[in-house]
Amino acid sequence: MENKHMITPYDKVLLARDVKRPVITDYIDALFTDFFEMKGDRLGKEDASILGGIAYFKGRPVTVIGHRKGRTLDENMKYNFGMPGPEGYRKALRLMKQAEKFLRPIVIFIDTPGAYPGIEAEANGQSIAIAENLAQMSQIKVPIIAIITGEGSSGGALALGVADRIWMLENAVYSILSPEGFASIMWKDSGKVKEACKVMKMTASEIYEQGLIDGIIKEGKKGIQNSKNKGYAAIQKILVAELSDLSKLRGNVLVEQRYQKFRNIDGSYSPS
Repeated sequence: MENKHMITPYDKVLLARDVKRPVITDYIDALFTDFFEMKGDRLGKEDASILGGIAYFKGRPVTVIGHRKGRTLDENMKYNFGMPGPEGYRKALRLMKQAEKFLRPIVIFIDTPGAYPGIEAEANGQSIAIAENLAQMSQIKVPIIAIITGEGSSGGALALGVADRIWMLENAVYSILSPEGFASIMWKDSGKVKEACKVMKMTASEIYEQGLIDGIIKEGKKGIQNSKNKGYAAIQKILVAELSDLSKLRGNVLVEQRYQKFRNIDGSYSPS
């Protein structure tokens, strides 16, 4: 008999999408100081659904990049519901290359239902921008730490997810596409979203078991939105530890380990 109080994969999706859940600006305010936003892809357009810039973490300069969602309808419209176009991914890559030039570690916050699939985005090179990020991030010679804080869907998430260390909040989800999209493809019925959530194996514990992430950040049954300070403290502790370990490695070693990490995605690889 199914436990009515058990948190289901669908419950996790709802928690990940909760409007009260912290967004990237909350994490920046809580974890970093002196954040300076940098805009534009240097090819003619600014995409507000990607936020990036320079900040200090424990007195150390870092580059912070992530998907940006809003809390109100107006904000969501402004940030395109956290769905970047190619300009957003080009901006993110520009900031990562700048971080590499000045030897700044990169901290990434992933929270998106996917890259924007509109005609304009496709015409302007959406698939190329995502592919370019995947290729270029694999060669960046500074530490990259990614944290999936809410939704991590499709290539829109993966385009910022080629990192040395990948962590997920306990109630975040990570998948090839949204469960609604999966249900529409598999059963021609987007209403079968609950079934899709089970089949997709998209929760943090399931993703960890598959060797796709390095760890899970506990946040409680009601989500980080109800215990923000504890969640921020846990993330801060992880960043301190990971930056300490990764900063000991030379750039070419980081690149090789990152390559091996994704080449052996079944979890069989462990850095020496």
